[in-house]
Amino acid sequence: MKEYEEAAAIFYDSYFLGVEGDVQFYLDEARRVGSAVLELGCGTGRVLLPLAEAGVQIVGLDNSPAMLAVLRHKLARYSRETQRRVELLEGDMRFLALGRRFDLILIPYRAFLHLLTPKDQRQALLAIREHLTEGGRLIVNVFDPNLEVIAAQLGPLGSSLKRDAEFVHPRTGRRVVVWYSFQYDPEHQLAKGYFLFEELDEGGQVLTKTYSPLTLRYVYRYEMKYLLELCGYRVEALYGDFRRGPFRYGGEQIWVARRTVR
Repeated sequence: MKEYEEAAAIFYDSYFLGVEGDVQFYLDEARRVGSAVLELGCGTGRVLLPLAEAGVQIVGLDNSPAMLAVLRHKLARYSRETQRRVELLEGDMRFLALGRRFDLILIPYRAFLHLLTPKDQRQALLAIREHLTEGGRLIVNVFDPNLEVIAAQLGPLGSSLKRDAEFVHPRTGRRVVVWYSFQYDPEHQLAKGYFLFEELDEGGQVLTKTYSPLTLRYVYRYEMKYLLELCGYRVEALYGDFRRGPFRYGGEQIWVARRTVR
């Protein structure tokens, strides 16, 4: 089963809510450049659509057709002016070849972690660099690995299935309960697991079950710093939250890096 297929993509906006303050942070940064912005891993438009509505010209790229279909459906409800500010592309950030450059490129909310090997991560950063103007900036958000959490979920079984949240089904209006299970592979720095979405009737009986797998390759603070430098970037800032607070272990890594001249 692939990640973010049609059934799971429908639930994305109801469950994956981002990190507090991230949309406003990206909007502030986009307004600073005053030119078109590229968002990689744009998904269903959680970040992209508010930016476009606020007047930002933005190109969104994602490799999930199902997620882009949800985004296009949402975009159709916006004004024509907002729609004209948006260009959507299906593609893989490792093989980015748009033939143009941007002053600002965004990779919000863990999208960079879908690159599952160091080779993939280097390849993407090098391709992205070729799409930045001289002095253009890249902003990447990933979670900071928490060793206590990882240690508790090692081995082939990982964590037991845990109940996490509830929301209303965006199409049927029924209650949806979310469960999840993850295991960690510290040798390859992989978090592998799945989400289970159960749609319930009025009596609490399960009507449908939707499985959504997810594999991420987590990166440590100094690993990410050296990876950026290796690929031709100068780190401008590392924040621990979207209020531009200091880095804190086990929280967020929010990197602002500028393309260097080689």
